[in-house]
Amino acid sequence: MKLFFEEQGTSGLFRISLADASLKGEGTGQDGTLSTIVCNRHAEQTVVIDEVPYRFPKDSILPLVANQHFIFEHPEDLLAWQFNRDFYCIADHDAEVGCVGFLFYGIHHPFFIRLTPPEVDQINALEEMCIAEMGIRDRMQGEMLRILLKRLIINVTRLAKTQTDTPKDAEGKLDIVRMFNLLLEQHFREQHEVNFYAAALHRSPKTLTNVFARFKYPSPSTLIHRRIIQEAKRYLFYTDKSAKEIAYLLGFASPAHFSRYFKQHTGKNATNYKTDKREGIFVIAAKDTPG
Repeated sequence: MKLFFEEQGTSGLFRISLADASLKGEGTGQDGTLSTIVCNRHAEQTVVIDEVPYRFPKDSILPLVANQHFIFEHPEDLLAWQFNRDFYCIADHDAEVGCVGFLFYGIHHPFFIRLTPPEVDQINALEEMCIAEMGIRDRMQGEMLRILLKRLIINVTRLAKTQTDTPKDAEGKLDIVRMFNLLLEQHFREQHEVNFYAAALHRSPKTLTNVFARFKYPSPSTLIHRRIIQEAKRYLFYTDKSAKEIAYLLGFASPAHFSRYFKQHTGKNATNYKTDKREGIFVIAAKDTPG
């Protein structure tokens, strides 16, 4: 079952999927523009994200960002909320929900957030409220659905923070990490050096590296490399773009520079990577992907 809300006068879309066998993320088209929060209240199952399989535990929530490719072993057992940026832009409203660069576009990926029985009850209650609101047609419906979505995002973000090693006195430092992650998502195609991100955050590169070290996160330079390689692999796997086209899309001065970079960080040649995929012999192991 899918319940839709489409906002008149804008392209805003909010969708609830319940026991929907078609639930997946294509990475292109309309589904590729939707951020997704998925709840698994049933048995553990497999989810494949950008060709990497993971175990999706029972009683847990998984946030997924727009443009990711994902498919579930048993989508009919899941509950999902999906929305586009025209309905609710998490970056523009970060002061309200504090999820950007943590829940979405964060270092922890995939982020399986465990639920206790009382927390499952809270999710069930939110589901019922959203379904009830979907049946009401008046001029306040969109705003009410946005309020319910914000409540969901805030609750899930709070739960996620309790399940990480974030020191309680380090919220300000965590905000630096979150803003770095958002900047990286916005600029990784053009900006490949830590200096750019440090300057945008009014910090020195050394200070920025020390902040990440405090949380035992990979260094900023490592995260930049991972994001570029992740996008390169998506292009190679899901599109017909050549290595030359991908090089320029990702801000490299030449295809040769991109080829050296890709091989340095994956141990594989980009052209062979694409050929293997087309011949059906391509398998991405978890260790072969950016974290």
